[in-house]
Amino acid sequence: MTDDLRERLAAVRTEVGKAVVGQEAAVSGLIVALLARGHVLLEGVPGVAKTLLVRSLSASLALDTTRVQFTPDLMPGDVTGSTVFDAGTGKFDFRPGPVFTNLLLADEINRTPPKTQSALLEAMEERQVTVDGVSRPLPDPFLVAATQNPVEYEGTYTLPEAQLDRFLMKIVLDLPARDQEVEVLVRHAGGFDPRDLSQLQPVLTPEQLRAARAAVRDVRATDDVLGYVVDLVRGTRSAPSVQLGVSPRGAAALLAASRAWAWLRGAPALTPDHVQDMALPVLRHRIRLRPEAELEGISVDAVLRSIIATVQVPL
Repeated sequence: MTDDLRERLAAVRTEVGKAVVGQEAAVSGLIVALLARGHVLLEGVPGVAKTLLVRSLSASLALDTTRVQFTPDLMPGDVTGSTVFDAGTGKFDFRPGPVFTNLLLADEINRTPPKTQSALLEAMEERQVTVDGVSRPLPDPFLVAATQNPVEYEGTYTLPEAQLDRFLMKIVLDLPARDQEVEVLVRHAGGFDPRDLSQLQPVLTPEQLRAARAAVRDVRATDDVLGYVVDLVRGTRSAPSVQLGVSPRGAAALLAASRAWAWLRGAPALTPDHVQDMALPVLRHRIRLRPEAELEGISVDAVLRSIIATVQVPL
């Protein structure tokens, strides 16, 4: 049964590959997030297939999917829903917003003001939405896959730290290699239309996803490896270049993602290698560098790699 579930998730990767060239790390991150019940922030310059990647993932899953294009005039009620007066019944009725779905594509989330960004906080953390004092549960599974342009681009708003902390991962999509870019043009020359994903087939159901999540919980984690996770996180708090390190929530997120990754790799127990593989995408958005470090051109990823290299690995 477990092997069949892994094959299903491998089939998801294959389906996504029919539309997206390369970006294997981003695909793996999205699958890990599905298994770990987390949310993903995809960052990259315009045109690197951030939106296409999420749309392709949704096409390969038998899940309800909604896309919201975040704009400067978007209001919180446009995301969560609102109560509307029904003249026929003389009552106020709740009309659910697009957040009531399994997979929410929050496109260009940093192009809307923080007030609207924060409308997702409760949904992402508690899997519910409260409107007019009434809490309404969201469907299960529920995943937010948000895209954003780099913060230095015009017309963007920096995501609040509380919002960033709700994302399990921040995955950075780089520009493709030359051969990958050639393959993109070959597909377009052959008639590929990124707006038409009808050739992708759903290969994973919600029931199978829930079964895979249950199987991830069987991955063992020894006290030594748990201590290693904590030491990595604590290392971010004492690094000279870091102003704000990773919180205990970040440690729990690193553990969840690492166990999901270990299960995907067929490992019965968590190892330091699995933790190291997940450290950058899980921790990079939870760290704030000192201004002087940023002026010197030091990157968060470089700081994390230095911490990984210095923290003692359990035998």
